[in-house]
Amino acid sequence: MKGIILSGGTATRLFPLTATTSKQLLPIYDRQMIFYPLNMLIKAGVKNILMIVAPEHSGQYLNLLGSIFKKFGINIYFEVQKVPRGLADAFILGESFIGKSDVTMLLGDNIFEDDISKAIRNFKSGGMIFAKEVSDPERFGIVEFDAKGKALSIEEKPVKPKSNFCVTGAYIYDNRVIEIAKNMQPSERGEIEITDINNAFLQMDELAVKKIEGEWLDAGTFDSLLEAGNIVKNKELYKNFDPIIDAAIAEFNAELKILAKKRLS
Repeated sequence: MKGIILSGGTATRLFPLTATTSKQLLPIYDRQMIFYPLNMLIKAGVKNILMIVAPEHSGQYLNLLGSIFKKFGINIYFEVQKVPRGLADAFILGESFIGKSDVTMLLGDNIFEDDISKAIRNFKSGGMIFAKEVSDPERFGIVEFDAKGKALSIEEKPVKPKSNFCVTGAYIYDNRVIEIAKNMQPSERGEIEITDINNAFLQMDELAVKKIEGEWLDAGTFDSLLEAGNIVKNKELYKNFDPIIDAAIAEFNAELKILAKKRLS
């Protein structure tokens, strides 16, 4: 299994915060947002992770993550995406990185209370996505289920939603996803849509949809960013990090403090 984390985009809804840094490098309580998707992949035993970043923030990602996990046997790679072309474009950009492996893609600004690392670790074939019940389904990709809970269809931002269960920012696919993405036609907005990828696996009757119960946080506005930090603190989600993450951050912090003292002396 290979891992991809999407951390591009301009995040204009968070200006001026994102005028100087990437949204995924903003803090959620005691650490940067990007460590939450990294935690899920590392917990799942994924050793090779590709970060897809915007060019203007690539240096910041490299400074933070370039070698932080190397001593733990985890390799972080970087791909610069100059022009966003949709979520599914990640599988085309990452084709050489993925190779013949299966792949998990996580959005860098999504935080899950549920531990989906077991699903990543135990994945066999086909595709797997995660659905969460929401109050405003017209804003998301929506999954329609039959009476037995089997997914029937997925529709992007429907005017008349067929359920209240939206697709969240975690996607697991076998290696066929590369060719599926390469053969997709861009949508009306000029993007290769992740919904089309999901529907392709659904049409092959090979898409599993797991419903999640815990908090799902999409920290894309001032309110949701603040809410995410409060939930992480109040529910003590910061205690759910893999020991590798905590150790890497502690070492990184210690090195920064040493460098700061040297500059002052």
